[in-house]
Amino acid sequence: MSRTSAGLLSVGMAFFGADLVSAQNYPSKPVRIVTADVGGGADFVARVLAQALPAGLGQQVIVENRPGAGGAIAFEFVARAAPDGYTLLFFSNGMWTLPLLQKVNYDPVKDFAPVSLVDSVPNLLVVHPSLPVKTVQDLVSLAKSRPGQMNWGAGSNGSTPHLAGELFRSMTGIDVVRIAYKGTAPALIDLLGGSTQFMFPNAGGVTQYLKSGRLRALAVTTARPSSLFANLPTVASSGVPGYEADSTHSLFAPAATPRAVITRLNEETVRALGTAEIRERLLRNGVDPVGSTPEQLAATVQSEMSKIGKVIREVGIRTE
Repeated sequence: MSRTSAGLLSVGMAFFGADLVSAQNYPSKPVRIVTADVGGGADFVARVLAQALPAGLGQQVIVENRPGAGGAIAFEFVARAAPDGYTLLFFSNGMWTLPLLQKVNYDPVKDFAPVSLVDSVPNLLVVHPSLPVKTVQDLVSLAKSRPGQMNWGAGSNGSTPHLAGELFRSMTGIDVVRIAYKGTAPALIDLLGGSTQFMFPNAGGVTQYLKSGRLRALAVTTARPSSLFANLPTVASSGVPGYEADSTHSLFAPAATPRAVITRLNEETVRALGTAEIRERLLRNGVDPVGSTPEQLAATVQSEMSKIGKVIREVGIRTE
């Protein structure tokens, strides 16, 4: 072996050894989880997680809010943080859909190391009760018999209810008219009044109307049945195979974070989500705890970016 090769090997082993030492000592100080708006869904789950993780990590976990620019401020901050496991990102799938909608200064794949999918918040396919449909296939058949005559409502461009509806339209081939609103609330008001026929709202926002009979739910948008709505089938199992459009929250670290640190964070996150206390607290607030391997989260990001990206390009959705 040449002196140059031996020198490079020594340097490489030194860096590798440093990574091992840092991973073995991790964490030796408080860990911060960066998210966006105070009081939002991500903030709530991040704080629940931050209260549960210290039991396993042995260090305080602090939630830091960095709102603005659709979450881009938080994303860019964590992407540029030291890859040592002490600065993490907790956010919805908006982290990887935002670059499909507008220009951003981060790469959701190259700039982050996946830790774990944390939860799923289902959206529901709901219809006005006057519509003569009881199943997803009933709705598809009715829409195909009335091309261009049925309306569906959604809030802001690029929101989960909007993308869920566009994906449904694309995968079923129905010709329906989207009525755009500034938010989910006004869209819901018009659906309750019968001005539109269906929409894909967050489950938590319509539960009271389902109980009173003012709306009818046909299916959940999650890939698997939701424990929050055990009586509802998924859209995918109702004749639209491959359909999935739920809101999720996930934990990421900056790219190049040592694998051993990622593994430790993943194990403690999954362990916390499996405790009865945390599961009950999340379910009580309309959040379905999940937990995954880093590889499963990475595959989810790639799959959703491909699937949703196709619809975004097809429809020409932009948020700038």
